[in-house]
Amino acid sequence: MHRLLRTATLLLGFVFTATAAEDLVLREGVAVAFGGRMGRVPFRIDPVEARIVQGTWTPPKAGDLVVLPAGTNAVWETVVAKPGGDFEHPAVRGGYVSVPFVSDKERVLLLQAAGHQMVYVNGVPRAGDIYRNGSVSLPVVMRMGTNELLFATGRGALNVRLAEPTEPIALESRDPTLPDLVLGQRNDTVGAVLVVNATGKPVEGLTLRATVAGGGTTDNRVPTLPAFGVHKTPFRIVHSGRSRTDRLDLVLELRDGRTRLATRTFLLSALPRESTRRETFVSGIDGSVQYYGFVPARPLDGDTTAPGLVLSAHGAGVEGAGQAACYVPKTSLHIAAPTNRRPFGFDWEDWGRRDAIEVLDRVQNLYRTDRSRTYLTGHSMGGHGTWQMGGTLPDRFAALAPSAGWISWGTYGGGRRPSPTNDVQRLIQRAATPVDTFVLATNYLQHGIYILHGDADDNVPVTQARTMRELLGTFHHDFAWHEVPGAGHWFGNQSVDWPGIFDLFARHRIPGATEVRRLRFTTANPGISAKCQWASIEAQLHALAPSRIDVEWDASSRRLSGSTENVARLALHLDRLEKGSIPTLMLDGQTLTNLVQEGSTPRGVTPRTVWLTRQGDRWSPSGPASVGDKGPHRAGPVKEAFAHRVLLVYGTQGTAEENGWARAKARFDSESFWYRGNASLEMIPDTDFDPGRHRDLGVILYGNADSNAAWKALLADSPVQVRRGSVRVGGRETTGMDLCCLFVRPRRDSDVACVGVVSGTGPVGMRLADRLPYFMAGVALPDVTVFGPTTLELGSGAVLGAGFFGNDWTVENGEFAWR
Repeated sequence: MHRLLRTATLLLGFVFTATAAEDLVLREGVAVAFGGRMGRVPFRIDPVEARIVQGTWTPPKAGDLVVLPAGTNAVWETVVAKPGGDFEHPAVRGGYVSVPFVSDKERVLLLQAAGHQMVYVNGVPRAGDIYRNGSVSLPVVMRMGTNELLFATGRGALNVRLAEPTEPIALESRDPTLPDLVLGQRNDTVGAVLVVNATGKPVEGLTLRATVAGGGTTDNRVPTLPAFGVHKTPFRIVHSGRSRTDRLDLVLELRDGRTRLATRTFLLSALPRESTRRETFVSGIDGSVQYYGFVPARPLDGDTTAPGLVLSAHGAGVEGAGQAACYVPKTSLHIAAPTNRRPFGFDWEDWGRRDAIEVLDRVQNLYRTDRSRTYLTGHSMGGHGTWQMGGTLPDRFAALAPSAGWISWGTYGGGRRPSPTNDVQRLIQRAATPVDTFVLATNYLQHGIYILHGDADDNVPVTQARTMRELLGTFHHDFAWHEVPGAGHWFGNQSVDWPGIFDLFARHRIPGATEVRRLRFTTANPGISAKCQWASIEAQLHALAPSRIDVEWDASSRRLSGSTENVARLALHLDRLEKGSIPTLMLDGQTLTNLVQEGSTPRGVTPRTVWLTRQGDRWSPSGPASVGDKGPHRAGPVKEAFAHRVLLVYGTQGTAEENGWARAKARFDSESFWYRGNASLEMIPDTDFDPGRHRDLGVILYGNADSNAAWKALLADSPVQVRRGSVRVGGRETTGMDLCCLFVRPRRDSDVACVGVVSGTGPVGMRLADRLPYFMAGVALPDVTVFGPTTLELGSGAVLGAGFFGNDWTVENGEFAWR
């Protein structure tokens, strides 16, 4: 046995073969078709999952029936893979394929399937490879006898392979995140590699040593590796910049520095400073390593002016590096192409939008760009991202240029939502307002716009562009439109590097705050977008309904006047207006001659910012809100709990079934976010959580008050309490062992972090949470949602209750509905 394997075997108590056997390709199973994909909804109707949740599932055989909601039946049919190993059947688009595997002993194998949303391995959920990119290789336990792999499918083909692991803990060659280095300068940057734990115990106390031949060595902490799990682990890279190609040697070892467990080698390239390249950074979302493509400006001789910046969003299936490669370098503009965290990622919404803004901030600071010349463009999905990000953060960009872009889920991609039939559904749908492009449309008044589309596009219909042209024509007077005759979806690099786009960019810049006399701004969530020029919408009267201001500034009379809609707290940044005395304000028909709260500023001194709070129909001066209230720093809903350096904490104090669920669900979320978002989420048991050591981390808590020991430290004062057999929201209690509850709370010992809770009143309620698609773009949930297993029969119409906390995070001042 290889020395590394022998050492690991002695340390961990597991035996693995030293060489990999031939992959096992599974070719026979049974399949059932549901007649299409499930759509971008939080609560889908699924009779197969309903049985799994209830604990009554048994592996199907050919001829078995599935009763569908309409009263019709679907039949499980025998399915055999093609010679290449792909299952092709109507069920592979939105149905299920059950594949048996018979093992003569209990053993650990690597599941290397592709084409599925997720898979139940003997009833345990594991992440899928819906986009068939080949990055997923997950350790799974095969029992002695017959095992079931039940695949929830999605996009048209399924391939199932099992492989023998050769090491108990391995450094994968798949899915590294690595930078290009720059010649002629010292490089101090980051990379990330996938670490696989094929043992049945969590493994901690490991170090990842990274050595570059032309540089130095760094030692990097490896977070706790989950049992039979994976973790994308960051590491630091140091390089002299003197050689063009160098080896990167990674060594995984115990922290004693003497015991090696695994090794892996990659090649790094160093490019001339003017070259298009990949640059990496550590994300503030989860501590993961992300990259972006970068095209440096090539200024003319003697030109010392700061270059502007173009942020370019790629289409589905494309990467940032590929997007960047489409551009000819510009003389006065850097071009940065973020990744959306993956080629499909989050459609430039949610964490995709956050990734793009992290890149924008990094490049502006690193290269000292002229911030008034910042532009946003993108193709296809990136065209949608252009509409979305430009509308969400309007004062960050001078001009927008969507190419072949779709508008929103309501107009493209099967995301149209049914009309709500009750108040609970209305609140659930309201949670998705931030990704409704039409809601944000008036924010485009702050931009020049160039719309580009091929009139023969068979992927994103040209009607998407024409709809936006028609809408802009009703209020906007600074946009250009060009349809390319006969052009399809992609017509070469000019699909993004189009001369007319850059001509329009050259004529636009972001105005200085003192140049903005009338400010019209809309946000759907101040926690995502609050500030625009000299005003901030910091709190809403009705959470996640559109909030708007339309305010004019008259410098000569030092008067602000205008109107608001759905605004509870407004900040005016007087330091961004012409200096002078404190202005007067006429707002919503009310005149305020003193905007300063008594005692907050010395008499005669104009404060940098003044705050106004609405009570009923009256505005009054106030100070800044407490950090304990909702605001730009933290506002919900549930998805936002995953936005700030997240730690997954699973319960260990329940029954064996409850504890097993919490551990498996935390691992499933970690795997799923890694696959969809190139993420690096660490998971730990509740007994290891320490509020001091884990200060200011966002926490996702799995379990309930009886099963998770961290609940008391994090949620003792929460108005939502979930215990075995009951859910209490404020004064309302709902009982039953089959309830699921998702909610978000502020972490009270932090000014910025949240606690997200994935909880159930018993094993059935807990399993209901397994496949909630909260990592999917276009899907949203409010601050609190309570539901039972009938949602798998009736959809969102069966949700028991949902709502938003008030701005003080109370139930009493919030909006809730119950069925």
